[in-house]
Amino acid sequence: MHVLARRRHAVTGRFGLRPAPGGFATPMFGAGEVVRVSGGVLVHEQGGDARIDLLITLGRAADMVGVDLAAPFSTGAESPAVADPDAPLAIDAGEARILGAWWAQGAAAIDEVVGTTPTVAAVTTAQLWPEHFDLATTVTLAGGAQVNLGASPGDRVEPRPYLYVGPWDADRPGDAGYWNAPFGAVLRRADLADLPIHEARARVLDFLRRGLDLLAG
Repeated sequence: MHVLARRRHAVTGRFGLRPAPGGFATPMFGAGEVVRVSGGVLVHEQGGDARIDLLITLGRAADMVGVDLAAPFSTGAESPAVADPDAPLAIDAGEARILGAWWAQGAAAIDEVVGTTPTVAAVTTAQLWPEHFDLATTVTLAGGAQVNLGASPGDRVEPRPYLYVGPWDADRPGDAGYWNAPFGAVLRRADLADLPIHEARARVLDFLRRGLDLLAG
């Protein structure tokens, strides 16, 4: 957050990120600029050139992309504080790649579901919100109901990665067994781990469509 999102925000006033191979990235901004994390590596592309460095400390990463960690910056109420810029970063490159693939899987499934559900009236651009690193979009249904669809890396409610359907209001229509979380419904990545790829994909799509169908009435 305090490197990629800061850099994009300094140039454009926007801070949303995107899934990328091996991790996450800014979308292209400014004069063809992209900052991305792939495994344990930071890449800064600008003006046709690319700089690459290991993610060793937050301060070193900030210097590479040209951001001031001491400057005020917030992406919302859950924005984490800036860590010690000189402390070693404990980056697990393998876990970073797994999360990158999870976000990409979630993004593809959300795109397919919202693009093929007749009751979807509007949808925001799916992005990684850097204060909690959920990949999420807001869907407005034809009847006016609004719901967040997303892929989370895990949090205090669910410590491991999960997909979710989160209605904006308290209404939980239809199948009470579907609504299995305080904020709506979740499908855990662990529940997909032993399934063949095509079955896992079908279950993900069914989970998301089911939530939209129940909310649409």
